[in-house]
Amino acid sequence: MSTESTSIPVQPSSLPAATSLRELVIEPRPGWIAINWHELWEARELLYFLVLRDVKVRYKQTVLGVAWAVLQPVFTMLVFTIIFGQFAKIPSDGLPYSIFVFAGLLPWTFFSSNISQASMSLMNQQSLLTKIYLPRLFIPASAVGSGLVDLFVSFVVFGALMLYYGVPVGVGALALPFLVALTAAASLGVGLILAAVTVTYRDFRYVVPFLIQSWMYLSPVIYPVSMVPDKWQPLLALNPMAGIIDAFRSALFGLPWNVTTLCVSSASALVLLGYGLFYFRKTERVFADVA
Repeated sequence: MSTESTSIPVQPSSLPAATSLRELVIEPRPGWIAINWHELWEARELLYFLVLRDVKVRYKQTVLGVAWAVLQPVFTMLVFTIIFGQFAKIPSDGLPYSIFVFAGLLPWTFFSSNISQASMSLMNQQSLLTKIYLPRLFIPASAVGSGLVDLFVSFVVFGALMLYYGVPVGVGALALPFLVALTAAASLGVGLILAAVTVTYRDFRYVVPFLIQSWMYLSPVIYPVSMVPDKWQPLLALNPMAGIIDAFRSALFGLPWNVTTLCVSSASALVLLGYGLFYFRKTERVFADVA
């Protein structure tokens, strides 16, 4: 039995003998980088889980738990009432000084706590920066989200305090969600700036507590805005927390609104948020290298 073999001709390759290889170099874009809102929206569920994680970590294996959100402003209110209300006799717009200062501590504690947590968030989450990719704006933003839990608990205590003193809530309380959003915007803007600076310059973390403490005395937490001389009122309004704290008291107690101070402070808060977002995006390119 004969076997027939068929030979298949092989066509010469059309590729050149030496193929030139292209080198792809990935470099960060120079200058300011726009915010990728579409990416943030697509990954919005990640922000929810980061906030949930921060809340669980904050109260996990603690003795006081959620009570710490109550004790911190209450203890501060008692100290301020004794020192500034009883000894210094600082005016309080005709209200009991304890409830007056507590109304100022509500937005201020929320603001300062957000800044403290956000400024250290990148340094505390180095593994997230170096091992995986995610919208890094979410890391400091989650600190602001978890701070809302403490603010809600503080509002419950404040409501009980108003019942004790028999102070009615003004109809302006309907504006509280707007004022809370302004406070969150201002704290997020400052937190983003400090987070970017702290992860680059490690010793800057020691400046943050001093900055927050100084900022409190520059804000009308322990004194009313009306106590500031008229010539300093425009400068005080540039502080975003000045108009917000004053508006909190107006909303809660039915006091006259200082619209000019609130508008200037709101503009300052939005400017801080805008600058913080773009500064964070500009420095984000080096986070994985310096973390």
